[in-house]
Amino acid sequence: MQSAVVRAVRLDRHSKTTIKARIDRLGSCMNLEFGIFDHLDRNDLPLRDYYEQRLKVIEAFDRAGFYAYHVAEHHFTPLGMAPSPSVFLAAIGQRTTRLRFGTFVYALPVHHPLRVFEEICMLDHMSGGRIEIGFGRGSVPFEISYYGQNAQERQQIYAERLELILKAFTVETLDWNGKYDQFKNVPMEMKSLQQPHPPLWYGAHSPDSAERAARKGLNMVTNDMPGPTRAIVARYRQVWREVHGEGAPPKMGMVRFIFVADSDAKAMAVARRAYLRWRASFTYLSEMNGTLPQSPLRADSFDTLIKQGQAIAGSPETVRAFLARQIEDSGVNYVVGQFCFGDLTLEEMLGSVALFAREVKPRLQMAVAQ
Repeated sequence: MQSAVVRAVRLDRHSKTTIKARIDRLGSCMNLEFGIFDHLDRNDLPLRDYYEQRLKVIEAFDRAGFYAYHVAEHHFTPLGMAPSPSVFLAAIGQRTTRLRFGTFVYALPVHHPLRVFEEICMLDHMSGGRIEIGFGRGSVPFEISYYGQNAQERQQIYAERLELILKAFTVETLDWNGKYDQFKNVPMEMKSLQQPHPPLWYGAHSPDSAERAARKGLNMVTNDMPGPTRAIVARYRQVWREVHGEGAPPKMGMVRFIFVADSDAKAMAVARRAYLRWRASFTYLSEMNGTLPQSPLRADSFDTLIKQGQAIAGSPETVRAFLARQIEDSGVNYVVGQFCFGDLTLEEMLGSVALFAREVKPRLQMAVAQ
């Protein structure tokens, strides 16, 4: 990766100029922040040790000043060891002091909507108002089917239950007569600490979905490749200004696999190994059912993910250059790193996070601020 290192050093020298120029072209000042996305995918540790290991890494995110930790929800698969996100988030609330945290996403077709509402309110109070929430339909239809729900209707179920939950945050007594849920005269004793509700997140995979998020004033994140990401953020920013004026928009984020080590060679060797374990978990249920996920993230190698623009592993200089280029190109104001994946050891994760927090995050933030 010698050529990549050379390009990284060259780009890093000019990253402040290029990022600032991009912001000027967008016509507004930008405050760059960093978060974490985690599938909580399985490794070889006993689950008790696995959870404790991950909580130690999350404590490191808290100390390093990351904005928020976002956990996925999956069921009956090694891809996700947080089938009850609220339980894991409650532990995070007790082990951290500043870090915000929440879901990417609560899969609403497998949840009772009022139970989710009450759990969110509890978590918000127990954490001192640090909850951020994403809702979704569930990305893997097999998981929905295993719960006895109609996976073909999961989009409609999600849409109805999202509307129901948002109403529950704002009324004293809930009445609801929908296709999937019916409630009458339910007293809403629980209220969230953050009013009218915790910040909401939307996963966008097209400019049209970005427009829906912008019109509703939701935070938005995408894990798409650089080209689609650029189009998604551009549409979001355009619609936000049309609907909400010139004020600072919510967070517009991109998710990228990130691993940092002392050298490019060391980082790539570790990331290549760990990604294969993550990929096996990612494709597990689909392969069991004779198919593969319709996602570019099922790439055959970590090198392919890098070529697609969805991952980086390297020295701080290489990682910094990669992210500077993508921030400049896309206009995102929130970079979400998937720092924990596959069979990364505790030492490897903590080392990567420490290098990122010390040598990547502050320099990129400084480039944007100046």
